[in-house]
Amino acid sequence: MILFLSMVVPQGLESEQQKKLNIDEALFIRIAEDDVAAFEELYRLTERTLYAFVLSIIKNHDDALDVVQDTYLKIRSAAHLYKPMGKPMAWVFTIARNLSISKIRFKKKNDSVPVEDLENDLSFSYVTDSGDKLVLQAAFKILNDQEREIILLHAISGFSHREIAESLDVPISTVLSKYHRGLKKLKKYLTEKEVL
Repeated sequence: MILFLSMVVPQGLESEQQKKLNIDEALFIRIAEDDVAAFEELYRLTERTLYAFVLSIIKNHDDALDVVQDTYLKIRSAAHLYKPMGKPMAWVFTIARNLSISKIRFKKKNDSVPVEDLENDLSFSYVTDSGDKLVLQAAFKILNDQEREIILLHAISGFSHREIAESLDVPISTVLSKYHRGLKKLKKYLTEKEVL
């Protein structure tokens, strides 16, 4: 498992992984009042996590970047609608998931290349380590959507299983079982490919 995590986490993210997301819900009130510093703080605290989450849905680097940008624009324009519930990332993830689904629908409707072909053409050109690329490609190839979300949020963003459960609004037992099942699938696949 340590080998898997070291292969999945891009270089330079190890220290970020150790940080816990401490999102003060008052940030959204300040953002609603056009406080640029609050918006920048929210971005700084969440951008890697949000990118990993969106990438797990979109499966394309460039489209994921577009959706992340759109998510922050939506947060900025809708911050006044945020209702404190103790789960600020759940609200952010809901916005990102809805925008991701819209992006996928738009691409299905307007692209001449089927979405399935895009999934199978993951080059991850922004990832420099070949081992990292192989693990990411395997994750997108063999894991189901929820397993992929959970593993990427844990490995790349450093979320604890409990934080993932709260953010995705699923039971902790579901997160743990899908995480372990996904890791077993990846390990089996990578062992068969003689990577491990």
